[in-house]
Amino acid sequence: MRRRASLVLLAFAVFFLAMAPTLRWYAFPRLAKIPPNQYQETVLEAKPATLLNYTTFKSEKVEKLTIVQTLKGDVEASKRIERDAGRDVVVWDALSYVIGPDGKMVSKVPERYIFDAHTQDPVHATGESVDGDQVRREGIEFKWPFLTEKRDYQYFDAQTRTSAPIHYQGTRTFHGLDVYYFEQTIPWTKVPMPKSMPVKGITPEVLAKTGLTRWYTTKRMFWVDPVTGAPVNGEEIHKEELRGARALMGQDTLTVFEGHVKMRDDYIAYVVDMVKSNRLMVLMLVSYLPWSFTLLALVLLALSLWLEARSRRPVTATGPDRGPDPGPVPVTVPV
Repeated sequence: MRRRASLVLLAFAVFFLAMAPTLRWYAFPRLAKIPPNQYQETVLEAKPATLLNYTTFKSEKVEKLTIVQTLKGDVEASKRIERDAGRDVVVWDALSYVIGPDGKMVSKVPERYIFDAHTQDPVHATGESVDGDQVRREGIEFKWPFLTEKRDYQYFDAQTRTSAPIHYQGTRTFHGLDVYYFEQTIPWTKVPMPKSMPVKGITPEVLAKTGLTRWYTTKRMFWVDPVTGAPVNGEEIHKEELRGARALMGQDTLTVFEGHVKMRDDYIAYVVDMVKSNRLMVLMLVSYLPWSFTLLALVLLALSLWLEARSRRPVTATGPDRGPDPGPVPVTVPV
């Protein structure tokens, strides 16, 4: 009976010992992925800011500028691209919508971002674009990979339509989470005019005829949860200029926008709560369950060996218990 129990425990020990690496190295890369139907909205603000008034063509100080960023998954497009790509694909339609202090649109820049649902590597397919212009992304955008590493990554900049390194700057604590801090600085670069302008009749083509060119620089900062790869906070110190304006305005440059853009506090709290929930599921696959299964397997193996040793212990041959020895029995000899 002990030997049979020992074999059962040994079988369970082998099973759990095999499951530990299977969860980490086989199940996790296949189960951890971005859902194709995800929707997320983030509100950022620059308080105060400098903004170009397109009716007077003068730069003015404003109390606040608001940027609403939305990410919406296109499930049908994902399925269509997956058939050709042969892997799980996510298609995000992103929109950066800038609102002035009067509540009116300043600019809007749509994007279509196509990437691998598991690794976040870009997937190049028809429709990959920024503001209607076809692009070919390299590196990441919006999100880091699961289990983010302490290293630099290539990060796509939508304004310049190019990728550049975003540098790992160390580990920090943010709202109770240990996060990785990244920085990227884009030097002054000539960039396209937005196709949607705030004043009717003013188009990129009209501005181009005047000789105006648009230039941009930014310092981009992200606080990234290393487990899920999701940024829990993002900021930019951003500046845009129109150059070549002397013939039109009597000066070389006009500031289009300048400000320190930060996520609004209520959206930071929402993102942090969401990340804390999602990171638990990732940690279950990469850490909690594999280590628990390994420990359980060792306990079962030790118990199995102990029972096996007990079953092999020699049994002392003793007769049935007859009680204490009564001593010599007297014999009666008949006379």
